[in-house]
This record gives sequence, structure tokens and C-alpha cells, in this order.
Amino acid sequence: MKISKIFLYDEPSVPEININQLADFIKKNFAIDIEVRKNIFSNVKETTAKQLASCRIFNTRKPFEFHSPSAEEIEFEKNSFQNSSKIKNIIMYDGFEFQKILSDLISEAENSANNFHLIFTNRLMCTYDYNDYRYHGRAIICSNPSIISTTGIIEAPAKPKEYYIELISNMAQGLNLESIKKKYRGAYLEYHDERISTIVEGYAMQALFYYLTGEPFCELEECRLFNPHWQKELLHSQIEIGKLCKKHQKILGDLVLDLNS
Repeated sequence: MKISKIFLYDEPSVPEININQLADFIKKNFAIDIEVRKNIFSNVKETTAKQLASCRIFNTRKPFEFHSPSAEEIEFEKNSFQNSSKIKNIIMYDGFEFQKILSDLISEAENSANNFHLIFTNRLMCTYDYNDYRYHGRAIICSNPSIISTTGIIEAPAKPKEYYIELISNMAQGLNLESIKKKYRGAYLEYHDERISTIVEGYAMQALFYYLTGEPFCELEECRLFNPHWQKELLHSQIEIGKLCKKHQKILGDLVLDLNS
């Protein structure tokens, strides 16, 4: 698979993404032409609001079923197109259904195999896992277009076990929870965390590796392609290590040569 151009779609409610810095990072590493665009929902039809509301998840224990949205839910989606910061509560969406909607928003002329679309959203993407028969939050949905969920980056990888133990204990005793959050601050990502600008670089690489090779992840925690299940792993691979392992650095070098041949 070859890519001649990458389209990056911003999420204005999360300025920490630093979309232009990310574009420079991708261009430096993959040597592919990049175009930065506004939020993909900035100019869409009202029917899209109903489609989005229809792919919300209400029962995390059942495979996807289309939801019949209320007028209020549709209006909420419609209003969020102009101001995505309105999405303050965590709403779960089926990631694959969401991806289909985004694909339909891309023009026919640009929706081709040699154009890669990477879309940021603050909506929480989820996929159903038949291993434990329930939905899980996801930071990334790999395909074309690929989706990176900033809420998924924060909520999907779990916080330290000790954090949850102390949080539950304090809740049971009616104690102040802020002291627990303060104690573990820095051990996990928070909303509007400045580290997000570095974290999204790794997820962008995962999306591109998947599209170009069919394999987005690495089994080594010392690689930016590692798929973390814990915030500690995420911060280690993306912040402390911040680079590809030798194997994937070699693959990247070969990819760049092939893309530019």
C-alpha cells in the first residue's frame, strides 16, 4: 500500500493535540505530503447528527444495536458540530459504525486508497470484544479513515490499581476524593494534559503502520507502537522511551524508501 497524501482533521476542543506540530512530525518521519484540516464535522448535513446519535452504546454487555435517537440526542449532536467542547459527559459510540459515518463524509475524489485520512475526536470510541462479551473504550480505530479518540487516550488505559483501591475506600467513607487524585497526579493522563501532544504522535504512527503494513502494534513496551492497557505503560512507551524499537525503525526506513520510490 502506498500513500501520496495524508489529511489530518483537528479536534478544536483539545488544543493540546497541536495539530501543526503533529503534521511536521509525520512529514519528518514518513516523508509524505500532509494537509491539515478543521474538524471533520465543521460542515456537515443535519442527517449526520442522527447517524451519530444512532451509533451510541447504552448496553455495554450486548453487541452493537442501532439506537433510535430522541430529538434531544440529535439536537445535542448537531450543536456539537459547531462547538465540540459541549461534549463534557462521556458518551460511548461504536467505533466501527462511527468510522463508517466518517468515511461517508469524505468526498469521493479524496476517498481513495492513496489518500490517508486521520481524524481526531473527543468522542469516546468503543469496540465490542467477544472474548469477554462487552464493550471496551479505545484510543484508536485503525482503518482509512483512522480515528484517534482523545477521550479514549485518557479513559481506555487504566490508572494505577492503587488509585482505584484508595478511591473506592475513600468513597465508601465519604472522604474527599481530591486528595487521592492529587496523590497520583502525573501517573496518568488528565484532560488538557500537555503530554497529549507527544502521546498522539505515537498513535498517529500506529494508524499509519496499520494502513501500510496491516500491523499497528508492537509487543515491546519500549516501542511507540506498543498497545498499552495501563496508563503507566502508555507514559513509558510514549514519553519515557519516545521512539520505535529497532525492528520497527527498520520497517519505517523501508516504508519511506518504498513510498518515495
